[in-house]
Amino acid sequence: MSLMQLLMDPGTWVAFVTLSLLEIVLGIDNIIFISILVGRLPPDRRPQARFVGLALAMVTRIALLFSIVWLMRLTQPWFELAGRGISGRDLILFIGGLFLVVKSALEIHHLLEGAADTRKTRTFSNFVVIVVQIAIIDIVFSLDSVFTAVGLANADQVPVMVAAIVVSVLVMMLVSGSISDFVERHPTVKVLALAFLVLVGGALMAEGLAIHVHKGILYTAMAFSVAVEMINLRLRKLLAHRGQHH
Repeated sequence: MSLMQLLMDPGTWVAFVTLSLLEIVLGIDNIIFISILVGRLPPDRRPQARFVGLALAMVTRIALLFSIVWLMRLTQPWFELAGRGISGRDLILFIGGLFLVVKSALEIHHLLEGAADTRKTRTFSNFVVIVVQIAIIDIVFSLDSVFTAVGLANADQVPVMVAAIVVSVLVMMLVSGSISDFVERHPTVKVLALAFLVLVGGALMAEGLAIHVHKGILYTAMAFSVAVEMINLRLRKLLAHRGQHH
């Protein structure tokens, strides 16, 4: 199918909108992870780290999309464990999920100990370490995202998938700064975000063990928790305001 035929096909635009929305939803985990990590940097370096992190996510997803033959090989069993075939995808998801769980748990520990505020910052080394960590988790999130996109689109719609990835990352770049600032201003929201990442990491590990966790359940639980936290923030603000007038 030529590019003009693709653009004139209404199905193309439906697929584009659907895939863009899907990529944005699947990218929420990535935004939260990047927001937590860049909070370690001085304020003037955070926008650059967010940009680099999300640009890496875009490049990784597009590269994986064009490596679909290699991706399919990843789903073939590499070896057997306890009578079950373990594929490369299983290993990547499990190790990536474990990394996310451990990293998020350590961040919660630092918050509780107050270490996040007292550690000395070495800007350049921290920047490099954070970008490397973002790159690692980008690969894990990108695998999930690309497999889902490929499952929804036709083989001849690769340009549509690429366009959807680019648009979704641009949207994430626009909103990531606001999300990062909001998370940084509210410690309880930061803990909630880290708890989400533990949950997502656990789900990735489960996927690596062939235990399917429906994403709808995860996102519903997250949305409910966010709604409760927003009510708590509003309540604390009202109580603080009332306390100032007494």
